[in-house]
Amino acid sequence: MEQITPFRIEVPQADLDDLNRRLDHTRWSTHCFEGDGGWSRGVPTGYLKELADYWRHHYDWRAAEARLNSYPQFTTEIDGGTFHFVHVRSPEPDALPLVISHGFPDSFVQFEQVFGPLTDPRAHGGDPSQAFHLVIPSIPGYGYSQPTGGSPWPFPRVADAYAVLMARLGYDGYITQGADLGMWISLLQAGRDAEHVIGAHLSFLFTPPPDDPAAMASLSAEETAVMGKMAYFDRNLSGFHRIQATRPQTLGAGLVDSPVGQLAWIVEKFYDWTDSAKAPEDAVDRDQMLTNVMLYWLTRSGMPAAHFYFDNADLLPIWPPIAQPPVVSCPLAVAAFPADPGQAVRRFAERLYPDIAQWTEYDRGGHFPAMEVPDLLVGDLRSFAGVVRGRC
Repeated sequence: MEQITPFRIEVPQADLDDLNRRLDHTRWSTHCFEGDGGWSRGVPTGYLKELADYWRHHYDWRAAEARLNSYPQFTTEIDGGTFHFVHVRSPEPDALPLVISHGFPDSFVQFEQVFGPLTDPRAHGGDPSQAFHLVIPSIPGYGYSQPTGGSPWPFPRVADAYAVLMARLGYDGYITQGADLGMWISLLQAGRDAEHVIGAHLSFLFTPPPDDPAAMASLSAEETAVMGKMAYFDRNLSGFHRIQATRPQTLGAGLVDSPVGQLAWIVEKFYDWTDSAKAPEDAVDRDQMLTNVMLYWLTRSGMPAAHFYFDNADLLPIWPPIAQPPVVSCPLAVAAFPADPGQAVRRFAERLYPDIAQWTEYDRGGHFPAMEVPDLLVGDLRSFAGVVRGRC
């Protein structure tokens, strides 16, 4: 079935009433450690209570729903799954098609601030020759790409489905972009649909340390710092990964039942992985972050999102990353942001991906650049578009 169906988000009022009831009756623990006033043991209870109160009494889902519905959304069936995607076509006839793969714990909501600048640069002070047709699918089990039918969705299957989607939309040559889980989807799509992918852009890249002791012994101070960030992530920030990759069913039961539980599970990552000092809102807009949380809550994505880690556990070891990376023949771009725990040493990356055509290290931003530093991400993609056009 190749039909593409327009889609609108229409949340029943009963679901919002249920959310409010659950927030009103949250059972807060009385055994919380707040001694250091920080995040070393997870989300501080005082911060979480204040955020939950804001969610209950000040956040406006209906306004967010109307805004999201202003973007063209669709569903289509591919390989037994129903895929939801945003498809914003540029007014520029020579725009390059760009498919963006999101990760965890985000969604297409992360990219709202870049929709306009990427698709209509003429209206945003940019060069119209750098325009993109934008396609953002939701990973199976995330948001409105549900239900998944209970069958596993490993990365190669998702990458192939995205390739089918791009062909179904009539795009012959296109660029992939991704971070987090979307990094692997984008790389695999570039490798498996090499006939049509003309470039791959990553805003997140892990580089495994080589087996060569000499290479490790010659690390610069900057490279040593990058490796240290990777080790810190493995040691202190990877608990979510290990739980989701081993016991998604157990964790998911709590996430789909408790809105504050789902809130804490997501907000923790927005603190740990962003260029923030005291709270996630130092780096990202509070309402946009809550809209992302709402997408998980309203669609009960906590459970299937965790299962996606289980489905890909063999491909997503914490340390080192995938031993045999996808073979990519198209030009590759890497945008590195300092607060992102997913860091890369360029010379290690070049061992895996020989055609790195653009490598940019920024002095601000983190794991969610489309929310934190949209100007930098847009500029990096526009620059890469020039590289790709020069190759074509």
